[in-house]
Amino acid sequence: MTVLVVGASGATGRLLVDQLLGRSVSVKVIVRPQATLPANFVNREHLTIIRAAVSTLDDAELARHVLGCDATASCLGHNMSLKGIYGQPRRLVADATRRLCKAVETSRPEHPVKFVLMNTAGNSNRALSERVSLGEQCVIGLIRLLVPPHVDNETAADVLRVDIGQDHQDVEWVVVRPDSLTNADVVTAYDEHPSPVRSAIFNPGSTSRINVAHFMAELITNRSTWARWKGQMPVIYNRT
Repeated sequence: MTVLVVGASGATGRLLVDQLLGRSVSVKVIVRPQATLPANFVNREHLTIIRAAVSTLDDAELARHVLGCDATASCLGHNMSLKGIYGQPRRLVADATRRLCKAVETSRPEHPVKFVLMNTAGNSNRALSERVSLGEQCVIGLIRLLVPPHVDNETAADVLRVDIGQDHQDVEWVVVRPDSLTNADVVTAYDEHPSPVRSAIFNPGSTSRINVAHFMAELITNRSTWARWKGQMPVIYNRT
């Protein structure tokens, strides 16, 4: 199995790469030329590092990198700085998701390629009419106006949920929605739910990045896990 990972230099992306390599999966990563990678990425067996920004790759180059991959995983996100939040590109995640799906279509795979997108519990799955209180709707409305990355996350999920849909011949997908992200050194017990079981605004849970990485790796490598969540937007919480 070969997996393409974008956002691999981030706090969760690098953990996902480690999880996949630990399962003897061949991994290709696309990382920005100036990105700092963990020391254990250097000369790592079964790891191919492509130094480029996804936004600067033309369609032919992106299709070439996707060719032969059984899955694509995106841990892309905006840097939590003024430039990262309010600067360009405003649609970093959504544009990458759209272009990667198009690259998969161009590659004409023999079997559908899995696409796993890291997202957020603050983004509702509108296909399920998830319950969101009036207060939470008001706060999320303000976040949409004031924090552009939130809209980017919503749009990226909609690329898969709406544009790709449930019956695409080349792409199958899962959108993973963690709640407040935390750091941890080891994988711990966690729970997955089809929808949030608590308010991401007023009663948030927590999800360690390493648990997110583990769940994404499970989706990619475990057939039963994929069959359970394909075409859905599971929410993941650390078990308490």
